[in-house]
Amino acid sequence: MFEILKRCDQRKGSIAAVEFEGEPYGAGVSFFLGNLQPGKGPGLHQHPYPETCIVLSGQASMVVDGKEVVAEAGDIVVIGPETPHRFTAIGNERLDMVCVHASDRFVIAPASDLTMTQPEPA
Repeated sequence: MFEILKRCDQRKGSIAAVEFEGEPYGAGVSFFLGNLQPGKGPGLHQHPYPETCIVLSGQASMVVDGKEVVAEAGDIVVIGPETPHRFTAIGNERLDMVCVHASDRFVIAPASDLTMTQPEPA
């Protein structure tokens, strides 16, 4: 079995260029393909599974488990399960990033369900 999802059949997210959930296709992963202008990004949230973010171009200011870091093109950021995190595109160019969720569907707990202290400098 295999599937090809043509661009016209791919789901667009609220801030993601592509939002793919693997469950309907028998895939064990889901992902967001982001193409964000500077200043944009998701608020504080967490997942019950790991998330791996691959920065293709641009920069992301990230807060992961209370620590502030900057991820750049070529960086891979691995975020453990139940780890509060957020990111914002920074700099002069758009942020292209793939965020792979180790789950066949998205499970996102928003900031309103979390408590987190101020970020610590890296």
